[in-house]
Amino acid sequence: MAMRNALVAQSGGPSPVINASLLGVAEECIKSGQVGRVFAARHGIEGVLLEHLFDLGRQDQAELNRLMITPSAAAGSCRYKLKDSYEADYRRIIEVFRAHDVGYFFYIGGNDSMDTADKVARLAQETGYDLKVVGVPKTIDNDLGDEARTLIDHTPGYGSCARYWANLIKNVEEENRAMAPSECVSVLQAMGRDSGFITAAARLGDPGREMPLLLFLPEAGHTAEEVCDLVNDGLKRWGRVIAVVPESLMTDAQSHKVDGFGHVEYGASRTTAMQTVVNLLNSKKLNARGQATGQVPGVLQRGCSLEASGVDRQEARRLGQEAVRLGLSGRSDIMATILRVSDSPYEVRYDSVPLHKMANAARRLPAGWIAPGGTDVTDDFIRYAAPLIGDCVASHECENGLLRFARLDYTEVDRILPEYLPCGFEAGE
Repeated sequence: MAMRNALVAQSGGPSPVINASLLGVAEECIKSGQVGRVFAARHGIEGVLLEHLFDLGRQDQAELNRLMITPSAAAGSCRYKLKDSYEADYRRIIEVFRAHDVGYFFYIGGNDSMDTADKVARLAQETGYDLKVVGVPKTIDNDLGDEARTLIDHTPGYGSCARYWANLIKNVEEENRAMAPSECVSVLQAMGRDSGFITAAARLGDPGREMPLLLFLPEAGHTAEEVCDLVNDGLKRWGRVIAVVPESLMTDAQSHKVDGFGHVEYGASRTTAMQTVVNLLNSKKLNARGQATGQVPGVLQRGCSLEASGVDRQEARRLGQEAVRLGLSGRSDIMATILRVSDSPYEVRYDSVPLHKMANAARRLPAGWIAPGGTDVTDDFIRYAAPLIGDCVASHECENGLLRFARLDYTEVDRILPEYLPCGFEAGE
């Protein structure tokens, strides 16, 4: 009896280590001896619907290995939501899987992606199609799961994003200290929607609290005016301030753009939280010489390979491997997960959780990790997050003085089915 094939796809916002999970899935499938071909879908579930598949098993091994050091999503990502009303989409997914004899589906993504994977798993069960579906967690926001961390301790991507912010703050401190007479306030905007894990990560760059650093965590609920008042208080105390604000701190709701999952896509909106705060500050009389300036790192914080955490890379790869082992053992409708054993020495273990518990689950920064006043985090957060950023810069490869990433062969396998227009495309989403 011929071995059945596997299909892996990536979804949602990319990260510096999402391709390490892709590598983990590919290499574990290949070496298992239990899988025929290993397909990857171009641009997530959209690639499945459009039957845009390529073969990971036919890649040059050196290029495949470079996925470990390649940021973003090498197979391509998407933000396509499978709505309950999209019956034709559901039928098409099973048709594509059946046409290519896919017996294992591995979906790498965050809470919305786990919702997609859960729907596909239930669809296979309802239609009697033999399919093992396993999710692989990913999100720089670290908002997947529950605040008690019984479902997952942290998500791959967060450690690298936290490392990016820790080092960014160290650099900003040098700039701010030098330029304080003319630029007394440095305002930075962090990703994270309504969850403050990324904003909180800035504290890792100053665990001893020696900088004039204020972290405006979204969980604290500060308004833009309150942020300005607290910054001005900081100027009176320190003479200069570095303020990190969440992207969700926007006053112009009419400028919001949303993605396919219905989330506000701040990078596409007409205004930014940073600019809102900078404008307000510069319209006031500041308690120091100079003015406020601002920066929005934007997608750099989810795609900067130079700040990737070695710990993060290894865990992302291991979760991809674990997902395959779970699927090949006959498990389905689950997500591979990582749970903490101890902070010091840092130790984790790998397990699984039902997909329906992760689908659309969004956690926030625990209240016990937010310092009184909501402008800092506690030492408990530092003990939690510090091991995730690693001890030193992760390895990378250069070619002619520039970073060298994986160059995959995206030649698509022959399509078997008629062309198809996804329901979301017809709806203009």
